[in-house]
Amino acid sequence: MSDRPRPAYEKSVFINCPFDPDFRDLLLAIVFSVAAHGFVPRSARETEGTAEPRISRILQTLAGSKYSIHDLSRFSGEGADNLSRFNMPLELGMAAALRFERMGTTRPHNWLVLIPDGYLHQRFISDLAGFDPGKHTHSPSSVIREISAWLRLQPDVIAPAPSALEIHTAFGDFCNHVGTLRTAALEKESWADLLLATHRTVPRA
Repeated sequence: MSDRPRPAYEKSVFINCPFDPDFRDLLLAIVFSVAAHGFVPRSARETEGTAEPRISRILQTLAGSKYSIHDLSRFSGEGADNLSRFNMPLELGMAAALRFERMGTTRPHNWLVLIPDGYLHQRFISDLAGFDPGKHTHSPSSVIREISAWLRLQPDVIAPAPSALEIHTAFGDFCNHVGTLRTAALEKESWADLLLATHRTVPRA
């Protein structure tokens, strides 16, 4: 792992979602919402460039986070072979095991699942029955709404936290700043640049 200082455990939120261009706006909405509540967005992307397998980097980053957010809205097959990707459910399983292992300890783990609006998830991941997932409509505003509602309930949130509306209003400035940093890096976007953009644009309640 990198020798860079790691964020505090109780302020770390691991993000498990697609990283492809089609999901980009929603990824940015997740990152910005997490930062706006005083938490640090975490991902295996933060350790890119290290000579260590991705699965190991995921496990270590997840284990160093008190919270995690898992988006399961990408559930259908893709491409000519109609294949589904199982990275997101796999990492959710890791988080569920981590929560079970740490129940009653001083380093608990809590997670939020994001799913498509409606009840379709009951057909492809019925084991979530009994949980209260966040439902979004594939729009940044709906993602910000669900994450804000969940994070405001967590004991480590900043007080007062900005409202979901304030976060959504500032979201455009954040995206523009991300674009500026990406241009400066000749279209090579880094996780560090995403975090830098949040620091410069998050609303202050």
